[in-house]
Amino acid sequence: MNEYPFTQIEVVIKNFLLVIFSSVYLNQVYAESDKTNVYLIPGQGSDYRIFDSLHLPNQYSLIHVQHGIPEEGMTMSEYARVLFKQVDTSSKYILIGVSLGGMLAVEMNEFHKPEKTIIISSAKCRAELPDRYLLQEYLPIYQLVSEDMCKKGALFLQPIVEPDRKNQKKTFISMLEDKDPLFFKRTITMILEWQRINYSDEIIHIHGDEDRTIPARNVDYDYLIEGGSHMMTLTKGSEIGSLIVEILDKK
Repeated sequence: MNEYPFTQIEVVIKNFLLVIFSSVYLNQVYAESDKTNVYLIPGQGSDYRIFDSLHLPNQYSLIHVQHGIPEEGMTMSEYARVLFKQVDTSSKYILIGVSLGGMLAVEMNEFHKPEKTIIISSAKCRAELPDRYLLQEYLPIYQLVSEDMCKKGALFLQPIVEPDRKNQKKTFISMLEDKDPLFFKRTITMILEWQRINYSDEIIHIHGDEDRTIPARNVDYDYLIEGGSHMMTLTKGSEIGSLIVEILDKK
């Protein structure tokens, strides 16, 4: 006689649990689908590790854009289109680029409109590059330098140009050493021959006041990080992450 009531109670409990679990699952699915993809584009001498100290809230999915070796003679715009194939434009997305990655983000912003484009320790156009870069147009000494020498030069100059690397020395050396010499050679040419003059005023530029690679005096920045070097995305990741959250919260 007690078996039937017990079975009914059991069914009720099972149905209740099914509703609860289904609700949790659906909420999780909706939350995942509502996330905004944030594509992180590293610089010439770095990779995904440059963003190791950068943390954003859970509503953002961080996706690392992978550099490949550009074809010989490829322009900044052409290379940006190749890398842009990694971006899912069917979902909301944001571009964040560091150094060369910022220049590429500027180019991407020209042919597709993300929610926001943020560049760090970078340049929005040719005029924001330092004079020593621009002089190469008239004295193209870089064309005489081999691929291996380009990479060795970067390893030699890094501690001189950016002494801030001492805070993450092993990481910065490792990122440089992992780069293909041909990548260095072709991206150096790409930067020195970059012809962009105009850019969208919606691009958000974060720069460091101690950047020796692209000095702050050269750029029209929106936010200046005190004590920030060219490598500050890693060495000051917490501060920059907080600033980015503040920027993304603005409508």
